[in-house]
Amino acid sequence: MGPHPAVAAIRLAVRRVLHDVLTEHRAGTAAPTDAVPSPEPTTPLVLVACSGGADSMALASALAFESRKLAVRAGGITVDHGLQGGSDVRAAEVVTRLTAMRLDPVESVAVTVGREGGPEAAARDARYAALDDAADRHGAAAILLGHTRDDQAETVLLGLARGSGIRSLSGMAAVSGAARRYRRPFLQLDRQTVRKACVAQELAVWDDPHNSDPAYTRSRLRHEGLPALEKALGKGVVEALARTAQLSRDDADALDSWAADAEALVRDEAGRLECAKLHGLPPAVRRRVLRRAVIAEGAPAGSVFARHIEEVDRLITGWRGQGAINLPGRVEARRQGGRLVIRQG
Repeated sequence: MGPHPAVAAIRLAVRRVLHDVLTEHRAGTAAPTDAVPSPEPTTPLVLVACSGGADSMALASALAFESRKLAVRAGGITVDHGLQGGSDVRAAEVVTRLTAMRLDPVESVAVTVGREGGPEAAARDARYAALDDAADRHGAAAILLGHTRDDQAETVLLGLARGSGIRSLSGMAAVSGAARRYRRPFLQLDRQTVRKACVAQELAVWDDPHNSDPAYTRSRLRHEGLPALEKALGKGVVEALARTAQLSRDDADALDSWAADAEALVRDEAGRLECAKLHGLPPAVRRRVLRRAVIAEGAPAGSVFARHIEEVDRLITGWRGQGAINLPGRVEARRQGGRLVIRQG
């Protein structure tokens, strides 16, 4: 008798990702690091980021199962954000569970969460910094993340609410990060399937109280917003939003490529952006060139929204002698002598 359908689904999703990692590793394109050389340099290490919740525990179980059939070493990392009482105990429990799955290495990393960008963004930044550090130290080829199709739908709606353009509507990529480090095997699976896999395998899971706390935007969207949309529009909203994410990503990738090529053509010999040439670009391409330039001068990418780029764009398309535009990261943009000057103050 084969595994439960939900268990089979999560294992297949992870198997496909591991095959990709192996192929890239053998071709020499897996994530390069400055880590201490592995004792088995020909066998890539894949880590799972595990909070102890259903999504990441299901992912850890699938990684443990599939890695034993492939030339892959499997390990796990749990991040203790220190935002709740007993978080260190919870992290220790996750380490115990991952170790019982025969993952190695396994470790808990404590982080300090700042305040920049709000609690959710600050926690995310701290988490990814810790994961990047762990991957570098262990020489990992990839880190698996447990985001599901439901998470993707929520991300698309959050992007829509911010009005940040088509890139925000593209949600999370199946592969992201420097040198393709982060992989999301479950983006095509719904949260219910993943939870069923945990039940079928009798996996102990931890439900983060923050996920049901209405103080957090994503929590309100998950428990109030999406159910209201499905009640009004019928079933299939999550699937449609996830499909929108992929279509938007394809369009955004094409426009980003166009903007990268166009940027070199709108700079003068000194590398300064020429306003007249910028004005001649299609608006979608011009705004991407401006965003690239603003981020290159030090503005944090996650803090640069559509409204910021629109203000800079008006220096090109609605020039009336206005002053400098203040941007995140102490970056400012001003028009001077027919050139767009962007610098960190």
